[in-house]
Amino acid sequence: MSELTPLQRLHRIQAIDLNLDRLRAEEGNFPDDLRSARAEQDRLNNDLEDTEITLEGVEKRVRQHEQDLASLREQVARAREEQEKNAFDARAQSQYGSRIQQLEERAEELEEDLAPLRERVRELSDKASGLREQHRALRPQLGELETRDETRIQDLRDQGADERQERADLTAGLDARTIKEYDQIRKAKKGVGLAEVRGGRCSACNVVLPVNVQQKVAQGKLPPVKCPSCGRFLIRLDA
Repeated sequence: MSELTPLQRLHRIQAIDLNLDRLRAEEGNFPDDLRSARAEQDRLNNDLEDTEITLEGVEKRVRQHEQDLASLREQVARAREEQEKNAFDARAQSQYGSRIQQLEERAEELEEDLAPLRERVRELSDKASGLREQHRALRPQLGELETRDETRIQDLRDQGADERQERADLTAGLDARTIKEYDQIRKAKKGVGLAEVRGGRCSACNVVLPVNVQQKVAQGKLPPVKCPSCGRFLIRLDA
């Protein structure tokens, strides 16, 4: 590397950076089968959560109806006892009878309301059980795909190991200020911090460079000359 000029070192650093960017982008490019399996898992989780929330609400209504029904039956039983003890004439018998009838009618209404609610509980419970079973069945496949993808990602990272070391070696031969500014430009310019001058133009933004700028770039000195249009460092590789 000692035969490289500082700007040639920076050019090589950029080539490494662009390749490392590519490898990092590939890390996030999950295989379709893994993406589909994760989407299916999310769907099952969401469906199960919604089903369990709905089931909890219906079960709460069932419990409340059952409590109300039990209370009504107790009231009917007490009313019958009071009727036997206290109804000594036809008028009292009629009053108690009317009260008992009202309570029994209300109890019948609650029993009628409970039937579809209990059926709904059974339906939701069956649905939740089915979703849990699907979730369990998906786990081995998803686990295998996740393991395979971890291997894929590690392979990509291993591919970049030598280049990361080369970059560190190249960087050590340049002043920290130049590297810092290059990194800042690269971050702001979609990964490209250094552009070649070709045919008198900046290869990054295609602007025709003034002659004095081209002459300074040809000298290859630090600090690097910047493109007056896009602000990237400039280099001539044919100089």
